[in-house]
Amino acid sequence: MSDELKTWEVPEASRLDAFLAERLGDGSSRVQVQGWIKEGRCQVGGRAVKKPSHKLKGGEQVQLALPPPPPPPGPLLAEDLPLPLLYQDEHILVVDKPAGMTVHPGAGQREGTLVNALLHHSPHALSSVGGEERPGIVHRLDKDTSGVIVVARSDRAHRELARQFHDREVRKRYLALTEGVPREREGEVDLPLGRHPKDRKRQAVIEDGRPALTRYRVLEDFGGRAYVECRPKSGRTHQIRVHMLALGAPLLADATYGRGRPERFTR
Repeated sequence: MSDELKTWEVPEASRLDAFLAERLGDGSSRVQVQGWIKEGRCQVGGRAVKKPSHKLKGGEQVQLALPPPPPPPGPLLAEDLPLPLLYQDEHILVVDKPAGMTVHPGAGQREGTLVNALLHHSPHALSSVGGEERPGIVHRLDKDTSGVIVVARSDRAHRELARQFHDREVRKRYLALTEGVPREREGEVDLPLGRHPKDRKRQAVIEDGRPALTRYRVLEDFGGRAYVECRPKSGRTHQIRVHMLALGAPLLADATYGRGRPERFTR
């Protein structure tokens, strides 16, 4: 499959990588665009440009040779991974997901996920509502978060669990160690969240973001660090991590939102 050539006229001054990321508008990240530029896939005014920060003046013609899409992924493999079971019946499985395990496959990761473990443990009894990539998965936890996940073994159970999560009938409680102590020992964070304007892998407090509410309570103050109970009332990506950061008490050892180098802990 050959490259796809795209051409644009530059209306006004801009950085080359920012201009292309905006024009593509298909979810391509700025980092991905920068990689294509460095590979020599971009021309400005008929000349190859390999510098992502190249300044466009306006009026130029920009061409980008998009690489062909990757082939579709193969079927997921069942893997005999440790899977602590808390409860199971013909309708659901309740598992204790360990920290470090991704819930479902994604870009660049097809092995070692909770789904791979579920396919080994319960190969013929997982709901199909989530599709082939997410059998049985109704909700998720971040990779580095440990905790309880309810897995649907039938489509009927999946739809009912999804309804309960949607209608806020499920009570969610998280326990966290924070770097810093919230000023108030108990309260709530009511701040809208959205994708970080400069880093697509991060979330941030955004004025026009989606509503997000987290209630918290300091259980123990260690002097500079705290043990905190968090009860999110909405389900935004990285909600607790960003809300605690907004309080000046980011999660301890959080490599994305924490302070300095993440520390290593054993459970």
